Amino acid sequence: MRRRSKAPSSPLPQRHGIDAVRVRLPEDPGGLWGTVLEYLVARYGGAVGAARVAEMAREGRFVGADGRAVAGDEPYVAGRCLWFHRDFPVEERVPFEVGVVHRDERIVVVDKPHFLATMPRGRHVTETAVARLRRELGLPALQPAHRLDRLTAGLVLFVVRPEDRGAYQTLFRDRAVRKEYEAVAAYDPGLGLPVTRRSRIEKERGTLAAREVPGEPNSESRIELSARLEGGLARYRLVPATGRTHQLRVHMDALGLPILHDPLFPVVREEGAEDFGRPLQLLARRLEFADPFGGELRRFESRLRLSGRA
Repeated sequence: MRRRSKAPSSPLPQRHGIDAVRVRLPEDPGGLWGTVLEYLVARYGGAVGAARVAEMAREGRFVGADGRAVAGDEPYVAGRCLWFHRDFPVEERVPFEVGVVHRDERIVVVDKPHFLATMPRGRHVTETAVARLRRELGLPALQPAHRLDRLTAGLVLFVVRPEDRGAYQTLFRDRAVRKEYEAVAAYDPGLGLPVTRRSRIEKERGTLAAREVPGEPNSESRIELSARLEGGLARYRLVPATGRTHQLRVHMDALGLPILHDPLFPVVREEGAEDFGRPLQLLARRLEFADPFGGELRRFESRLRLSGRA
């Protein structure tokens, strides 16, 4: 098997905790691009506009492996690598901090707050847990081993060194991590709990919410009642055996217990300004796994608490 060559290092430092984009100029058998700018406009003009790409080139935003600016009129050379920082969207700061639960030479386990994305996606780029932690901890190579929904709070495991990331990602891929969540939803005295919900969950591209569909189950969650609360609410313990998109939210809704303050279930609400005072009442409470380096049993528990109020 042919080994993949290591990607060249970026000559640009991170900006706001975000890596520069690397673009490798592809082969051009048809001779479509005579200059670097012609290719860049073809590649990125549809997203940001040809005028903006040309302006970035004039500003010296595209650099070569030596860190020097690449002029747009330079001849096109297939295989050459360029780097640049994209324009970041204007983002409202999530007014909650990321709490460090554990840190050693290999991993950092944190409490991600509600509303903060784990890593860049869509309009959330610098206001993400990974970008914040890289800046605050001085760990530019930090990467998450798994994802946690933006609206869900709780434990996320990050890996300090790139060479260790695969081992921890494999734990999550192979379901070798025991995850436990907590949720607040309505109390239903007629619902027999605990219950294990198995179903097929799919999320179509372009839709906000995943849903249950007929077919072979691809998701499983155990749902237990932990305590009754005031106001007709209850606290639930959720233990997923699989990790489908929106799985716990879908399964709770299917039982007639949509999680408190959920903007997607049972009805998708219109998007608008974030209401930081009404976070989704879902928390990643515990992580437990055998460490891939040495086999030590690791257990982590969130220090966050759900309000439990409507």
